[in-house]
Amino acid sequence: MNYTFQASRKTKKKEGGAKRAQRASSNVFSMFEQTQIQEFKEAFTLIDQNRDGFIDKEDLKDTYASLGKLNVKDSELEDMLKEATGPVNFTMFLNLFGEKLHGTDPEDTLLNAFKMFDPDAKGFVHKDEIQHILMTQANKFSAEEVRQMFQSSNIDSAGNLDYKSLCYIITHGEEKEE
Repeated sequence: MNYTFQASRKTKKKEGGAKRAQRASSNVFSMFEQTQIQEFKEAFTLIDQNRDGFIDKEDLKDTYASLGKLNVKDSELEDMLKEATGPVNFTMFLNLFGEKLHGTDPEDTLLNAFKMFDPDAKGFVHKDEIQHILMTQANKFSAEEVRQMFQSSNIDSAGNLDYKSLCYIITHGEEKEE
């Protein structure tokens, strides 16, 4: 199924006098596979409680209530909605998820995070320290996820992770040529 949307209701005449709607593709749909788009559509439909095609503060409040959270502040809901550049229809909903799922922090932000664990500014942190943090804090990594990360990282024979190189790879997608 091809996801294109009419950018305009204007029509233009083709040879022979027939009219055809002008169409424009939306890049956000190319960021996801069809199955993912369908899952997002189902989620959007669940959140759009009043079925008007837009997610608003009342929809969010109702969604939280259906999940058992009744004490959500209006300011929190408004802050969520402010992340969008306009009304949250399905395309905007996908854009928001695309930014969250495909975006990364700037390289200097990542470097500063690692520097917290490198008070002597050596440019590396021991892998055991990083493994402990990743497996015990916030969105806890599994041992397999940590192993995969270390597999593609620059770790020396002493077990030190070159975080400067890792940050470059995360933000640029490839290793620097020396």
